[in-house]
Amino acid sequence: MKAQTVGRPSPENHYLHTHVARLAESFKHWTGKDLVESSLSVQEQAHTLFYAPFVVLSHNTAADPVLNYANEAGLRLFELTWCDLIAMPSRLTAETLVQAERARLLSEVSRKGFIDEYCGVRITRSGRRFSIERATVWNLFDTKGAPYGQAAMFGEWRFLD
Repeated sequence: MKAQTVGRPSPENHYLHTHVARLAESFKHWTGKDLVESSLSVQEQAHTLFYAPFVVLSHNTAADPVLNYANEAGLRLFELTWCDLIAMPSRLTAETLVQAERARLLSEVSRKGFIDEYCGVRITRSGRRFSIERATVWNLFDTKGAPYGQAAMFGEWRFLD
């Protein structure tokens, strides 16, 4: 069980604080909105985002991107532990039949910086299908402006089965 706690924000977990800062700064850059209250410390932002009532997840820049963050709502929705999450290619969040559409979406995000109001179907680890509504998907960048990955945030979903 100790490995699963690695994914929870804590003062000792500098990676998540840095990663949440990248999520929040990139979100603000593209949308002009705060992902979490910007006046909070980085530690408080990490805690607030992890326990937020909406889903946030991200993946890295690998050729076959791997998930590298999900908040508690995202872990629960996709039925993942932290250890499952960080070993999972992000394409597996979509059924095989819609992976081409997902790839098209991510390509569009790469070109535009972000998209708003995205709707689509995703799948949990156990195979339950759900529809997401009004998702924002955005490019992440590091402190030097280099590509860092992509992230998605949504607060509305419904199971289809």
